[in-house]
Amino acid sequence: MEKGDADKKESTFLKKNPSLKIREFLSFLSIRFGLIFALNMQITIVFYWVYQITNDKLSLGLVGLAEVIPAIGFSLFAGHFVDLMEKRKMVLVCISAYILLGLSLFALTTPYVFDALGLNTTLYLIYFFVFCGGVIRSFMGPSVFSLFGLIVPRKNYANATSWGSMAWQMGSVIGPLTAGILIAFDGVIAGMLAVVIVEVLLLIPILSISVKPILKKEKEPVLKSLTMGIRFVLKTPELLGAQLLDMFSVLFGGAVALLPVYQKEILHVDEVGFGILRAAPGIGALLTMAILAFLPLKTYPGRKLFMAVTGFALSIIIFGISTNFILSFFMLLFSGMFDAVSVVVRSTILQLVTPDHMRGRVASVNTMFISSSNELGDFESGVMAHWLGTVRAVVVGGCLTLGVVAVTFFSAPQLRRFGFEEEEETDD
Repeated sequence: MEKGDADKKESTFLKKNPSLKIREFLSFLSIRFGLIFALNMQITIVFYWVYQITNDKLSLGLVGLAEVIPAIGFSLFAGHFVDLMEKRKMVLVCISAYILLGLSLFALTTPYVFDALGLNTTLYLIYFFVFCGGVIRSFMGPSVFSLFGLIVPRKNYANATSWGSMAWQMGSVIGPLTAGILIAFDGVIAGMLAVVIVEVLLLIPILSISVKPILKKEKEPVLKSLTMGIRFVLKTPELLGAQLLDMFSVLFGGAVALLPVYQKEILHVDEVGFGILRAAPGIGALLTMAILAFLPLKTYPGRKLFMAVTGFALSIIIFGISTNFILSFFMLLFSGMFDAVSVVVRSTILQLVTPDHMRGRVASVNTMFISSSNELGDFESGVMAHWLGTVRAVVVGGCLTLGVVAVTFFSAPQLRRFGFEEEEETDD
């Protein structure tokens, strides 16, 4: 009887989550989790490391700037290139490049290399390697997005997107927390070594995915190909509205880059406390993703997107003025929960409206909007904190995000009315 009940529950669970029956999608989830886990560990360690050796808030902003330059500069070319190449091979090449990058940063953290190079040269090399990571990321984003579309049937996009986002958020949660623990245990060296080990292990799931067909075989003028992705986004109001809303909310509302300052000067907690704060948005997002796996967003997703970004902005404002560790943790937790709704809505819109032969280029435009806004937001936070002070910078950013929500709400009616079910029925 108990076994029968368990089988029934399992079958009901899989019926609600059909994407989990796809073996290659499970490998895809492993890659998604492992890569984000490793990269979040890496960037958390880099932020902590840079602030410890410089004690300069502006240096934290320069780390973000170093990654945003290639994210914008290489994205369109990367999308054109990815559309012409086999997608599994592209992901494999990007993972291999991340392994080499991880080894380089690991070598830089060792006392022998640091003493030999000195502070300034080490700092410049950190910026350079972060820049290289941005170049890899500009290719990795479109490659993963395109591979997703070749693994998952269109009817399962919404469900698979929720699980993909959950894997991403798990990596975002566990990565920074692990980084904080390793920093407290054995400094930045152990953390950087762990990053390399995880990235090497990612070769296993990517090699278990079969070679995929190349859907765009005809070659066209490069400039024409590069602009097609931009034109498509600009002519799709619901997609453009979601991208702009997310981009400016992350740009103005990002407070993660200033967490080393809050840890050291405002909240006065140790390295583990820093890791917990860094993981808090991911923990909140993970909770939301778990709920969405069983209760998918099917009704009025556009309206819920606006409500979620509003909640995100309010959470950031309260975090900015908080001097209590518990309150700060929960505000970051809530910001992650609200942001998770935004991620699912935006990602599903992107998957549903993008033609298969244009996935690389459209995903590149998405990288320019979203991924670049993360690093540009880090730079903006560092500069604002340098000029206004840390607390004022975070509060002003949250208020600007509220302004963006109001402007987008009235200027993008298609996004307010967007529904997943209607879009799927139209495509079918």
